[in-house]
Amino acid sequence: MFYHLFFEILREYFSPFNVFQYISFRAIYATITALVVSLVFGPMMIAFLKRLNIGQYVRDDGPETHLSKAGTPTMGGILIIISVLLSLVLWARLDQPAIYVMIFSLIWFGSLGFIDDYKKLVKKQSLGLRGWQKIGLQTIGAIGIATYLYLYGYQGKTVGTELIIPFFKQIRPDLGFLLIPFAVLVIVGSSNAVNLTDGLDGLAIGCTLFVAVTFGVVGYLTSHQDLASYLDIVHLPVNGEATTIFCASLIGAGIGFLWYNCHPAEVFMGDTGALALGASIGTAALLIKEEIMLVVVGGIFVMEALSVILQVWSYRVRKKRIFKMAPLHHHFEQLGWHETKVVSRFWIMALILMLIGLSTLKIR
Repeated sequence: MFYHLFFEILREYFSPFNVFQYISFRAIYATITALVVSLVFGPMMIAFLKRLNIGQYVRDDGPETHLSKAGTPTMGGILIIISVLLSLVLWARLDQPAIYVMIFSLIWFGSLGFIDDYKKLVKKQSLGLRGWQKIGLQTIGAIGIATYLYLYGYQGKTVGTELIIPFFKQIRPDLGFLLIPFAVLVIVGSSNAVNLTDGLDGLAIGCTLFVAVTFGVVGYLTSHQDLASYLDIVHLPVNGEATTIFCASLIGAGIGFLWYNCHPAEVFMGDTGALALGASIGTAALLIKEEIMLVVVGGIFVMEALSVILQVWSYRVRKKRIFKMAPLHHHFEQLGWHETKVVSRFWIMALILMLIGLSTLKIR
């Protein structure tokens, strides 16, 4: 809104308003806006959830140290979503369709997570939507996003259907129509991977922040013709700008939420936040054609998801468990690591993966 008001209308009367045309300027203030909204409304949201008696239900087969978390307000993902949306309304260019793709991803998967959380809390059990229901609704939303991206999402550039592989400049397989199922896999996989990671105070939101910083930087580079050409990355100005402003808003909202979610957590994001965050970063990766980079910078999410897949496979086939408990963060808790140590070390690994991901921009 500010772009259209100050740059397109009022700069004629006050030239310093030209600053609103710059993505970097709006990204900085999108971060600040989302942060302030999250910090200010956080206590109100927590108090509201407590009054509704919306408390976390702790699974009986989880770590014993988590029993004390029972009753902690959940569905705090609502705070993240509201903070991001308010920031986007103020600082994003609302005449660009790519921003609505990001908003749809956030709201669709956030709403799905809300339904799942609601069913858990009403029934007072750790299971919400059935697995097939959750995957089915996720797939419907992802198909909508993927189809739009395939038909209209890359400003008419054929590179939209290519798979960009870091380190291999000349290897860019064209997926063609297969971009749609591939994009669905990216979005649904990312959404569920973040959801599986959301098991310790501050773990999921902290790791998400590192991914958001990465895609915020890459989005900005993608939007800039000279920088994109120099680094040999795809120049998609509309998608790059939308991704930058969205990730900037997510960073601010995430930091604000982490203020209340760090150990001992005052509120949990629940599936409302986890599914929305995962789908959003998956959609962002697709918009700027960095799907492979998502696997790198989101390596923590990948490892968490793989640990569950391997654990289930091993027990069904071999009747033996590979890990003491899955997802992976619970395995380290069972080894005797304190929750804060697990989270801190996973954050360190996420930081390293972020640096590796960003390094691929120079060596591709």
